[in-house]
Amino acid sequence: MEKRRCAGCGEAFRPCPRVRDQTYCGKKECRRTRRLRWQRAKRQQDADYQDNQARAQRAWAGGHRSYWRAYRSEHPQYEQANRERTKQRQRDRRQRAAEKKKFAKMDSISPISPVPSGTYRLVSQNVEEFAKMDSILVKITVLSKE
Repeated sequence: MEKRRCAGCGEAFRPCPRVRDQTYCGKKECRRTRRLRWQRAKRQQDADYQDNQARAQRAWAGGHRSYWRAYRSEHPQYEQANRERTKQRQRDRRQRAAEKKKFAKMDSISPISPVPSGTYRLVSQNVEEFAKMDSILVKITVLSKE
């Protein structure tokens, strides 16, 4: 009978004859690993699935508002590790950076009406809403029309 290597634990196993492309053995932790990997891949590939999972998670969190408070009080080492590693500050920085970013690329062009020919003054504007540091936002003022 054929034997294969489990993609989860790496041990040899006999595949079920009814499952043609079986790559995981029947151990509980290997089945869990298979489901987690499938779910991760599905979330990356399927926007609808990702949205549905996010809504389900928000709904659960809304119905269990005291969960994390209770978890932290029962696991003080978790709370301490969070403080020591400055994880909260890192999350806050990422959140603030995400809120500031309004443009994905420095060369993003939005459709605008054509600017008529004339003499213009370009003034640099200090706006920190760009994802790239070498982006420039200018204010165009018409000095004279030709």
